[in-house]
Amino acid sequence: MSAGDKPAPKIVVTGTDTDIGKTVFAAALTGALGATYWKPVQAGRDDAGRGDSDRVAELAGARTLPSAHDLATPASPHIAAEIDGIEIDPAKLAVPEVDGPLVIEGAGGVLVPINRRWLFADQFARWQLPVVLVARTALGTINHSLLSIEALRTRGVPILGVAFVGDAVEDSEAIIADLGQVKRLGRLPLIDPLDADALARAFADNFETADFCP
Repeated sequence: MSAGDKPAPKIVVTGTDTDIGKTVFAAALTGALGATYWKPVQAGRDDAGRGDSDRVAELAGARTLPSAHDLATPASPHIAAEIDGIEIDPAKLAVPEVDGPLVIEGAGGVLVPINRRWLFADQFARWQLPVVLVARTALGTINHSLLSIEALRTRGVPILGVAFVGDAVEDSEAIIADLGQVKRLGRLPLIDPLDADALARAFADNFETADFCP
């Protein structure tokens, strides 16, 4: 790498809640950056036995790394791990070394427990990688988003910005960015039918890839 080259970005994608489109956004970002994708803790799979890594591979055509913990129960990682008879050791969730960009996806929201003493926000603080907070645009998002921003900032986690998912709600998106003092990265619309080509087009139309290369 020459003196003028930037290192390949490593970005964490987290959310304000579960089932808000975080994995779809992570797939879009992974594809746009030509990145490798890693979900360190996978809790539960769909009826076909597929996890988020499988979905990202399908939607982004991306290389994915095995999860450090692939848990059977669709639940908070701390309880899913206990059901499997283990306790997740945060010290062993080291960021993998890869060639090129890396997108890391958390599980659920910012304050989801990894074990009974450690939250995902604590893990993000340990990693000190820039975080993209994914927020839905539906009712309740202002409160959830500002609380998530506060939890991250209190721990010294660098916040790259907020990416919204859903129908446009201009005032909610603007006030979250203004009060939270974070960059408004863009909004991924709901896509139906969802496939790799439609997702790539939607990301290109609504986001600037350069915003994710700090």
